[in-house]
Amino acid sequence: MFYHSLIDGRRQAGYIITWVKDVYPSSEFLRAAAENGELYFGMEDGEIAAAMALNHDANEAYRQTQWPTSVSEDEVMVIHALGVHPRFDGKGLGRKMTEEAIAIARESGIKAMRLDVLEGNEPARRIYIACGFVSVAAVQMYYENTGLANFELFELSL
Repeated sequence: MFYHSLIDGRRQAGYIITWVKDVYPSSEFLRAAAENGELYFGMEDGEIAAAMALNHDANEAYRQTQWPTSVSEDEVMVIHALGVHPRFDGKGLGRKMTEEAIAIARESGIKAMRLDVLEGNEPARRIYIACGFVSVAAVQMYYENTGLANFELFELSL
């Protein structure tokens, strides 16, 4: 499974990663995303090098946030579990996946894209800011793999 390999690879490369096999992203989440056509892969040399899920689901904290773009939940696309395997670092795949997510959202008539970044994840922050996302709020959110932790919420108005 790609995400298991990504988690192992990141740990072996000395990265601090909070993702936990079968917890985040969970097998159920990935299965549902695949069945619903919401799971996307970035390929490099015939291998899965990156993956992400795109849908309308969001953490409860999203509903309590004052977002710059006032739209209904079905007009928002959320990026989940965007990860690049460390064997493919340095090839710009994180940015390419983000740009592809933006293109998919635009083609679908989506009005805004949103996501959250765990505090301290500077590589992800840099990618999203470079792609036009703006920081909206710093919030505490609960996820199974992090517990209650600090996250930064981002939005891109389309």
